[in-house]
Amino acid sequence: MNDAELQRRCHTIFPGHRARPPAELFAAMAAWCEANGVEHDVYGTGALLQAFEAKVARLLGMEAAVFCISGTMAQVTALRLASMDRGRDLVALHPTSHIFVHERSNYQLLGHFNALQAGDRYRPWTVSDLAAIPDRLGAVGMELPLREIGGQLSPWEELQAIKGHVRERGAHLHMDGARLWEAAAGYGKPLHEVAAGFDSVYVSLYKGIGGLGGAMLAGTRELVDRAAEWFRREGGNVIHRSPYVVAATMQFDGRLAAMPAYFERTQFLYEALASHPVIRVNPAAPQANMLHLHIPVPPERALAIRRELAEEHGIWMFNRIASAALPGTSSFELYVGDNLLDAPDDEVREALALFAAALAR
Repeated sequence: MNDAELQRRCHTIFPGHRARPPAELFAAMAAWCEANGVEHDVYGTGALLQAFEAKVARLLGMEAAVFCISGTMAQVTALRLASMDRGRDLVALHPTSHIFVHERSNYQLLGHFNALQAGDRYRPWTVSDLAAIPDRLGAVGMELPLREIGGQLSPWEELQAIKGHVRERGAHLHMDGARLWEAAAGYGKPLHEVAAGFDSVYVSLYKGIGGLGGAMLAGTRELVDRAAEWFRREGGNVIHRSPYVVAATMQFDGRLAAMPAYFERTQFLYEALASHPVIRVNPAAPQANMLHLHIPVPPERALAIRRELAEEHGIWMFNRIASAALPGTSSFELYVGDNLLDAPDDEVREALALFAAALAR
């Protein structure tokens, strides 16, 4: 039995939202389209798409937003344009930036801009991290929250200081907001307050929202229009965006409304984990509905434990796992979504106890 089949048989699933099979998801999309009279857009022109772009822009307090087929394309394009405008091709990024870690040197190989690592890879930025850079920066790219270190956020006051510092330097401040929806719940602030002071914001339509894929880039009307033209040049001008927009739009309001509950559930999980010191948690306290769990076994053993718990107890603990810094250890990301929100407290505690016991054997 493969992992997908095994996971479907489990009754207690820790990571993320329930994965709907394609037939079920497409049927739900078709019903929503019929109920709402949806027509395909054509190369980015269509009532549903443009209404959704305007809605995202309003939520973020921005003039405009445009759909992009991927966040990878949206981010480097925004930073490229910002650098071009200022005649400075140097962009400051956190060492764990998605651009460094997951985008295969696209900013460099495709000639978008030059990038500088700033700050400590194990903690969020402080304003002093940026103040220590003597170079004339064209742009600063800031991720909220920082996924690679467990969903950490810069403290609110520090975030405001960073916004002011970048503005004083005359640089463009861009937000990697792939998980901005989650960051707003962690801060306990509305989306437009978090986004205020940023010149551009990218948000994902599939990570927390649960859509098929796609992203939005928001900013001034001028920036958005120019970015849309660059998306065409870069191969992002798909004829129909409608499948991605429908999959996101039909559950968008519900997912946003649930973000505070996901965060509260993460706090419950964190408290439950305190009973199992064999499992180490990063960050020290939840800052968004995400945690990284560090365990004292290598990935191969962790995968064997996952299968054992799934087959014998109907528990699915994690999806992907990676080796950690210390020999013989590993870590995994746990995004708290509908699965844990719907799981009874006692079942969660029992699953953690079984997992911890298997790790200790």
